[in-house]
Amino acid sequence: MKQIALEDLLQAGCHFGHKAEKWDPKMEEYIYTVKDGIHIIDLAKTKQSLEEAREAVKQFAMEGHEILFVGTKRQAKSVVKEYAQKAGAPYLIERWIGGFLTNWESIRQNVAKANRMQQEKDANEWQKFPKHEQVRLTKHLERLKATYEGVLKLGNLPRAICITDAKKEDAAIKEAKRIGVTVIAIVDTNVNPSLVDYPIPANDDAIGSITYIIDALTEAYREGKEQQEKEEQKEKIKTQPKEETKKTKQKKQTKKQEEQQDEEGAA
Repeated sequence: MKQIALEDLLQAGCHFGHKAEKWDPKMEEYIYTVKDGIHIIDLAKTKQSLEEAREAVKQFAMEGHEILFVGTKRQAKSVVKEYAQKAGAPYLIERWIGGFLTNWESIRQNVAKANRMQQEKDANEWQKFPKHEQVRLTKHLERLKATYEGVLKLGNLPRAICITDAKKEDAAIKEAKRIGVTVIAIVDTNVNPSLVDYPIPANDDAIGSITYIIDALTEAYREGKEQQEKEEQKEKIKTQPKEETKKTKQKKQTKKQEEQQDEEGAA
């Protein structure tokens, strides 16, 4: 993973908090000073917190768990979508779906329904229905896809959620805490950090700040998943029957002999 540098955090604008009078006292340990009535966040604390958070993300991913990235505020939507898609991670950007975590079984059924309907449409199975019924089904599918964009491939309850704005996504945090899902979140100076398992003190409004942090966390997710796949491949090779391994070697030898014969024939 790339190194988290104080200079990069500074250039991204991570240090700008909210107006001093709008602060949460529990953020005091993360505040460096006040300048022109604005709280300035201690970037050394930001660096340490971000490093701890991404190590947690990588570890969860290595263990085969899913991490859900959430960013429904205007500044965060495109950033979360772009970086989550690059990492192959699930995400929610339109709105937090009530009961997404606490009523997961119903959510999973809806996701499965959307996937099933898409498969039916792609296979032209709706052609047997009247035109008005096809239109109705298409509209229903589009609504499901709009609601569950980013989580259509999510098969299990997330082990953790990564949030770009802890204050805006308070409903998501409450659900997560209720059932023991780990919360990783950017916490600005107007947020109570004690509600978050891995608080990352930083500006939650600036696109540069959001981008830098989400990039670091999704990179950790991607590396964790890649490591998991490598370990699974190693384990698969270890458990492969000896006879099958022997046959594979014989096939390779036979193929090599055939290639040598072809080369000799060509010569």
